[in-house]
Amino acid sequence: MMPNYVDRAGLKIAETLASFLESHVLPGLGLAADGFWQNAAEIFHRFTPENRTLLSYRDHLQLKIDNWHTIHRGKGHDAAAYQAFLYEIGYLADAPTPFTIGTDNVDDEVARIAGPQLVVPILNARFLLNAANARWGSLFDALYGTDVIPGLPQGSGYDPVRGAAVIERARQALDQAIPGWAAAINGGAHPALVGRRPGGLLFVHNGLHIELVIDREHPIGRTEMDGIADIILESALTTIADLEDSIAAVDAADKVAAYANWLGLMKGDLAASFDKAGQSITRMLAPDREWMTPDGQPLTLQGRSLMFVRNVGHLMTTPAVLMPDGAEAPEGILDGIVTSLIALYDLQGKGLYRNSRTGSIYIVKPKMHGPEEAGFADRLFGAIEDMLGLSRNTIKLGLMDEERRTSANLAACIHAIRNRVAFINTGFLDRTGDEIHTSMQAGPMVRKAAMKSSTWLLAYEERNVCIGLACGLSGRAQIGKGMWAMPDRMADMLRDKVAHPLSGATTAWVPSPTAATLHALHYHAVDVFAIHGALASKEVPGLKALLTLPLAGGTNWSPEEIRDEIDNNAQGILGYVVRWIDQGVGCSKVPDINDIGLMEDRATLRISSQHMANWLLHNIISESDVDAAFQRMAVRVDRQNTADPAYLPMADNWDTSLAYRAAKSLVFDGLVSPSGYTEPLLHAFRKEAKLV
Repeated sequence: MMPNYVDRAGLKIAETLASFLESHVLPGLGLAADGFWQNAAEIFHRFTPENRTLLSYRDHLQLKIDNWHTIHRGKGHDAAAYQAFLYEIGYLADAPTPFTIGTDNVDDEVARIAGPQLVVPILNARFLLNAANARWGSLFDALYGTDVIPGLPQGSGYDPVRGAAVIERARQALDQAIPGWAAAINGGAHPALVGRRPGGLLFVHNGLHIELVIDREHPIGRTEMDGIADIILESALTTIADLEDSIAAVDAADKVAAYANWLGLMKGDLAASFDKAGQSITRMLAPDREWMTPDGQPLTLQGRSLMFVRNVGHLMTTPAVLMPDGAEAPEGILDGIVTSLIALYDLQGKGLYRNSRTGSIYIVKPKMHGPEEAGFADRLFGAIEDMLGLSRNTIKLGLMDEERRTSANLAACIHAIRNRVAFINTGFLDRTGDEIHTSMQAGPMVRKAAMKSSTWLLAYEERNVCIGLACGLSGRAQIGKGMWAMPDRMADMLRDKVAHPLSGATTAWVPSPTAATLHALHYHAVDVFAIHGALASKEVPGLKALLTLPLAGGTNWSPEEIRDEIDNNAQGILGYVVRWIDQGVGCSKVPDINDIGLMEDRATLRISSQHMANWLLHNIISESDVDAAFQRMAVRVDRQNTADPAYLPMADNWDTSLAYRAAKSLVFDGLVSPSGYTEPLLHAFRKEAKLV
């Protein structure tokens, strides 16, 4: 069903969007609707043609690369000739003269403190509030409720044996971060002690706060030798409220629901009610935390994670706004306008709390290909600033380094946004999907698991940090790393994810508030800014390794290995797509083929679908193999979801299940999908599902 549209300055605006902005956003800011729409229309008219041109240029480059690989296939890969070719066609840009970014007015959580980062679907208010409130987390709870402490709690209530193990592990963490902390409990001085209040001590280490809750009457405090009832760690310093990969937003109603939650965050009145153990609970944003310094001065600490918002990339369009020619408007332009408009509530101090204390808006921009597209985003944000009466570079830009043309030209991309860049990060998942699609015609790719140790990936992760440091991001912007995708495997995360701060990353993504609290321990164990000093003289890895193609070479896999690979891919595709299409769930913990819950979003889907498309193209598998794998795995996915009353089975509904048809289309149409992205097909099938 088409939405009802109203005319605004020559644009057709979905009535639900116009009503939301004109009734709930603009009045509170004292902005007139006519002026807003006139300025918005000018931005759409100015930037939409260039947006389309940039997308056409992507296709132009991909066609040339496809032709190159088709011509040279089977002749041995000439790395030097390939690199020269990429320069010749404009895929590779000349590196800029050495420079230092000029970003200013950046909050400490972004620039000067290293710590965990959450990414949360903006459509789920409860998850959004959980993430925003994850600035502070109980270390006791994080240890007690996860596999960091082996085994499971015994009995129906509190397990004192497990509790003792938790206390011991937590005290070890305290001893490592702030040796001699116990003296402060009895009134003694400590160089890391920065605050006191009745029943509490506050320490700081590596810029992160640690709160000791002292209560000898508490059930836990009675059992702890110093009366510690809990240890609260400053955890998720920053959170990205996601309008992109982790949600399914395909129409104006979805967009308005997302924008309304962002408005709730900026105004501070977002709330979510739900039932838990038979009780109704309402969750709201946490207040700030009040302390007194050792010399008796008041100390206020931010109670909430600093919020970024991730807009969509340049590719997608939205039916929420129609251009004068009837075409859908670029969704990324709409996101930029609306999320910045809503953020004025924070900048003007009209919300219950402050998000940015430096007066900045933080927007993450994903899926940009190369410096031209980064420069386009920079100019778009500048136009939005002019529209809203903001100083230049008030809108800070987070650059997702997740497409090959961006990672190959990272310094040039940073240069294009050098006065507003606040964040760069690596994204293994989307970057792998783009690696496969870009080199699709070169030959069959290695098995998916082998990608994690491939030459290009190691170079990619190292270059991201080295180039970020060379461009002066240390102390001015975040250098980030990607997601830990196994939320139930916290012991493994605690063991392995320390590699991210050790690499020089000032932040890394975690899948839950609990994971943020545990990952915070890594930033106490590692002084990331000292790592930056050690890396300052390190040479940036060259392009040769980054552009090494992950080709399989000889394809002597056994039939069993091939079947295992495509079953794994098909199961992952179906498990994610069935929730996206039928229920509108864009990110969730999806059981993998071994029934291990993994955080899945469109990035993981892009890898699996592109990998199957690649093997199909190069005759490693046939169409009948793909069909058989999908049918086998539909049965498995149906079985994995039997407890979900909203689930629609796929098995034996091969022609009528929209989710099943969508999953297959992602593979069979994978070659022609723009840059291998899954969004166009997912949106089309989800829109159809919403009509049923």
